[in-house]
Amino acid sequence: MLKVENIFQRRIVKSAGYSLQGLLLTWKEEEAFRVEVILVLVLVPLGLYLGEGRLEKVLLLGSVFLVLIVELVNSAVESVVNRVGTEQHELSGRAKDQGSAAVLLSLVLVLVVWGLVLWPLS
Repeated sequence: MLKVENIFQRRIVKSAGYSLQGLLLTWKEEEAFRVEVILVLVLVPLGLYLGEGRLEKVLLLGSVFLVLIVELVNSAVESVVNRVGTEQHELSGRAKDQGSAAVLLSLVLVLVVWGLVLWPLS
């Protein structure tokens, strides 16, 4: 019989593989995701350098990573909508627009967080 730990380890490895596959596919298919990854590669070191203390660093980095998370969810929604059908439908358009709006709001959050953390208040 397999030990519980082995089953757990196999599940983690499988899940990590699926996640990596999703990241690579999104990188390949979505230009916006590629741009946002480049943004992350620039802003993460900058946030680590500019943030004073752990809380500021977490806010700066967390807001940036949230953009990637929302973009992945938006891409998943778009894939499902496209899978259902290619014909124009009000609900399909609404789902895609709402996903896009979520990405926009996550980008606005980056601007707000970085502005509030880094803008001198005095």
